[in-house]
Amino acid sequence: MADTNRPGRVGPPDEEALKQLRGSRAFRMEATLPSEVDEAEDARAQEKALPPADSIEDRKSISTFARTEQQHFSGLPGTFLRFPYLEDVSRVGEYEVAVLGAPIDSGDTYRTGSRFGPQAIRRISQLYGTYYFELGVDLKEQLKACDLGDVFVMPANIEKSFDQVAKAVDHVVGAGTFPVILGGDHSVGYPAIRGIAPHVEGNVGIIHLDRHVDSQERDMDERMHDTPWFHATNIENAPPKNLVQVGIGGWQDPRPGVQVSRERGMTAMTVGDVEDLGVQRAAELALEVAWDGTEAVYLSFDVDSVDPGFAPGTGWPEPGGLYPREVLEFMRLVAREGLVGMEVVEVMPPYDHADQTALLAMRAVADVLGVLVAEGHLGRRR
Repeated sequence: MADTNRPGRVGPPDEEALKQLRGSRAFRMEATLPSEVDEAEDARAQEKALPPADSIEDRKSISTFARTEQQHFSGLPGTFLRFPYLEDVSRVGEYEVAVLGAPIDSGDTYRTGSRFGPQAIRRISQLYGTYYFELGVDLKEQLKACDLGDVFVMPANIEKSFDQVAKAVDHVVGAGTFPVILGGDHSVGYPAIRGIAPHVEGNVGIIHLDRHVDSQERDMDERMHDTPWFHATNIENAPPKNLVQVGIGGWQDPRPGVQVSRERGMTAMTVGDVEDLGVQRAAELALEVAWDGTEAVYLSFDVDSVDPGFAPGTGWPEPGGLYPREVLEFMRLVAREGLVGMEVVEVMPPYDHADQTALLAMRAVADVLGVLVAEGHLGRRR
């Protein structure tokens, strides 16, 4: 029989150490969060979607027709995190955050299918709630956000698509609202900066997570998904010295783009650099470069920066990339200082087994918004 009395080997719990656990802190923070919006949604469902059948004991949060986030697998094709859909875009200034899809894949040079990325990210976001345990944040309760749907793009004309995306982003930022852009291929980075830059009184820095520099002038005689930063950094107040590229490396970085990055004084960190420095120091260096003399910073997350073992659904998979935990922590650290907007690009559902890549893309947006709320950059209008 095992000896369950082992005197001297296991002491009593260290109560002070237990109090300092992140999990214990999360418990304390959750107790301070409001729940008015959730309660109002339940009440509205009871009023508009019929009270439940007589056999249902929970008469408060269950209705006959599903209207709340409780049943994650049901409902109409969803918005991002079930944010309210805003049909009248002239009202976007009433919201702090607007999600918009940019379903361009005309710029893809190998695999295609990222035009379906916004749909996939929104669809898998139905799995999630709006409460983040570690941060003690509930987006539904603390943030006024909406989903504008997708920009009307022209699959046969990438330049007209750029004009459409730039106009959409310009409209959102001009109304004082934070844009979250769901790609689409990485060519959307250029029109996104076109839409943001006129509204920044000073320079804009860019932090770019990717396995590829994406800074050559043209590919196959066009502005494609490997060219956005050449053209974005031609914008007067988006100087290349404030562009940081993180995760670069491997066998798929065309030399013309590398030459542009070098000649224009862009900063590149390889995956090895992130390993050597550690995620925290790598994020500090990226912030130092991006914020040097600028008034705002934009975050661009290409999912191919993550190893394809974790993010297979993308156009140019390159083994040896960052781990999901690393890239999410990096983005959370970057977001602490505030951002002017963000994009998530290159999610390709046709190659995405079990929604792995769309899950990561959705999580990136949610984590960044959560940190922006936790740090007081967003969430003050409620």
